[in-house]
Amino acid sequence: MLPKILQNLRIPVIAAPLFIISNPQLVIAQCKAGVIGSMPALNARPKDQLEVELKLITEELDSYNQKNPDKPAAPFAINQIVHKSNERLMHDVELCMKYRVPITITSLGARVEVNDAMHSVGGITLHDVINNKFAKKAVEKGADGLIAVAAGAGGHAGRLSPFPLISEIRRWYNGPLALSGAIASGDAVLAAQAMGADFGYIGSAFIATKEARADELYKQMIVDSEADDIIYSNLFTGVHGNYLAPSVKAAGMDPNNLPEGDISTMNFGDWDKKPKAWKEIWGCGQGIGSVTDILNVEDLVLRLEVEYLKAKTRISV
Repeated sequence: MLPKILQNLRIPVIAAPLFIISNPQLVIAQCKAGVIGSMPALNARPKDQLEVELKLITEELDSYNQKNPDKPAAPFAINQIVHKSNERLMHDVELCMKYRVPITITSLGARVEVNDAMHSVGGITLHDVINNKFAKKAVEKGADGLIAVAAGAGGHAGRLSPFPLISEIRRWYNGPLALSGAIASGDAVLAAQAMGADFGYIGSAFIATKEARADELYKQMIVDSEADDIIYSNLFTGVHGNYLAPSVKAAGMDPNNLPEGDISTMNFGDWDKKPKAWKEIWGCGQGIGSVTDILNVEDLVLRLEVEYLKAKTRISV
């Protein structure tokens, strides 16, 4: 059974934390629309801005819930990059403890101390993984749930098809499980559940929303692109990820002839030093063929809900 905090969503969707792009306005809109909204702690710059943004999100959602007791907002999540290069990690974790953030999404490593910290204030942690080995390590270190990042996911993504990835994890794990990878429609959310996941984990579709802090050219490029316009490279951050080929071309590079990168190219401290992900090289997943308009968040979630319910009806007939 899912933890109470993950129950009673409008549809079983977690909005992925989008580096640079997710902001409090997007998170608040996602939660009010009935799906779990999220943002990376590192999007708050400088680091003291994180407290301002946590206060804003918390107070706005509390006010909304008081006015709408019969239809409260979904909970929100903060993403923590726990890789050793993130020097402000514990500063951000302490602020999340102060504001009792209900859900923490951890990435690029699993840390016992982060899980323990959020558990101490009643929160839960979800860790993203690209294979079964990492999934087991995350649970051993105290993660309450997993996000299986399959091939086709936007930004940092795995190589495995969602079918074996979910199947292998479900052989031993019965806790909360979300699937990330080319999910941009309600049909795909239901398909994720059919494979054994509890939630669809959606990122790219939320980039093309009015509330998202993304360049308007970026949003339009998503609307205009299809799966064939996505390339998979580790050049830009040292970790393999999916990016929009037109953005790579616009930066003066050949998307079909990129050199290899390594982990030392990662830089969480300053995204303005040189053209790279995520400011000029735009991350995106393979599911973008389902994104045909720039919508506000409520309208996007409504579309997903209608597609999800129609897909359930087709299967039950």
